[in-house]
Amino acid sequence: MTIERDDLLDACLRLPGHVVHRSFIAETVLLNLQTGNYHGLNPVGGAMLEAVNDAPSVREAIERVADRYSEDPAVVEADLLALCSSLLDRGLMEVVTTSADE
Repeated sequence: MTIERDDLLDACLRLPGHVVHRSFIAETVLLNLQTGNYHGLNPVGGAMLEAVNDAPSVREAIERVADRYSEDPAVVEADLLALCSSLLDRGLMEVVTTSADE
């Protein structure tokens, strides 16, 4: 799934129901129940995943991660967009649409 940069920044992403995850000290593990494949993220990748999953947009998640790690937002943006694209391509995240009435 390819999403343009600006659309991805404004997107709300969530872990789909067929993906379970668990965070450990050294990594976060995601398991795709549809494929049986598991994927590991290092601690920073796990923090990025949590930020994206909890934030109303990827843009907001970038701000949260940049603040947490006192990192340049431009660096975080590049890394987080790459992570989100990879997770979307693997079916480990999905774009959530909300109606204007909610």
